[in-house]
Amino acid sequence: MDDGTQLFLLMLMEEDEAYHAQEEAREAQLAAALMIIRAEAARIFRIYQRHRSRNYLCRPQLPPNPRVGTAWQALFRSRNDRAFITTMGFDVDTFELIITAGFGRRWLEQPIRRNDASTTGNSRPHGRSLDAWGALGLVLHFLNSTMHEKTLQQVFAIVPTTASRYINFALHILLQTLQELPEASIRWPKTSEECQNHNNLITSRHPRLLGAFASIDGLNLPTQTSNDPDVENSTYNGWLSEHYISSVIVFSPEGLILGANFNAPGSWHDSRVAQPIYKKLKEETPDGFYLVADTAFPRGTQDIEGRIMAPIKTGQRFRGTVEEIEERFAFDRELLSYRQTAEWGMRSIQGSFGRLRLPLPIEDTELRANLLETCFRLHNLRTRKVGRNQIQSVYEAEWRKTNVDEAIWSDFETLTFGKQRDNDRVSHFHVHAVYED
Repeated sequence: MDDGTQLFLLMLMEEDEAYHAQEEAREAQLAAALMIIRAEAARIFRIYQRHRSRNYLCRPQLPPNPRVGTAWQALFRSRNDRAFITTMGFDVDTFELIITAGFGRRWLEQPIRRNDASTTGNSRPHGRSLDAWGALGLVLHFLNSTMHEKTLQQVFAIVPTTASRYINFALHILLQTLQELPEASIRWPKTSEECQNHNNLITSRHPRLLGAFASIDGLNLPTQTSNDPDVENSTYNGWLSEHYISSVIVFSPEGLILGANFNAPGSWHDSRVAQPIYKKLKEETPDGFYLVADTAFPRGTQDIEGRIMAPIKTGQRFRGTVEEIEERFAFDRELLSYRQTAEWGMRSIQGSFGRLRLPLPIEDTELRANLLETCFRLHNLRTRKVGRNQIQSVYEAEWRKTNVDEAIWSDFETLTFGKQRDNDRVSHFHVHAVYED
């Protein structure tokens, strides 16, 4: 084979290799293009699926201006006490009190916390969708209801991210405001005069309960289930077969919360949750005064013996004369009657703050504690300023009684407490008495 033939064959081989290289490049480009097309189609499909199940609203589905023409604006401008109490738990004057007590100032001065911006910069209140009144209305609607955030978005005409940030920030500054507001304080009575004033209210209806100044009981609130096995086990209440957060609360005859220990794991026994209350009874409570509790509530150790009184337990036996036993039964009936106030207080908290009927966040302990403290302080504020409280309506009426016919109050007690006794689980317990001559 001569040189010319070899050169020609070499050129053909080079052209063939170039052709195959071009074909491989085109195939690679086509494969890449196909992958891009498939990825884009998958993205569009995911968006479509997400939109189908979307449970929130975007700006096009909401009124254009959150400060004009919204359901909240109509409610706020009505200045109607009944409407304010129904939706937020407070009348107009108390609503304005919270604003002027510091909530409005904090809303204007503090920057809203967000992950994509610095919290050390200046506040920009005029750039916010809601003013201070709107922010307070939003957080009170949130606390007093079980509604979804999408419903709040409709009421206040704000988008999901804004609603979430505003609720968290408003909860933060609301708690700061309540901690400084005397009408929202949670204060333990430390003087004999204070305890005696409470006892006077109690003995006006239950004359045998000399020394009683408040009632105490435990409260279990549902919580989410944690993925952490240790946390999951600590919140599981074997008696109730569900996950809870435990609290112990003390109520005065005025319906006020005098003391509370809250945000404890649901697996803890009431005696463990109540340790701070036991300490207050031992170190801060004048001698001769005691709390009234449920039969099942632990009454502490010997160092606070007599500081927590409860009705007679199931199967309990005691000895005495006919007069002594009858007097003990009469005292026990009054304990049963007054002990109901703790259940009224718990029902008032859970009934007023619908958010507490939903599972509480399990991963953020601080947020959960702040939420509970805010609700407890709001309860005291409402009791002092609005007066919507079953305990107060029954016992505080004694302050205002002058020459009213006693028979009216006797009938009222029969109507009010008779039904409570009929439904009370403690009243069904069997008590064995041994009479002596």
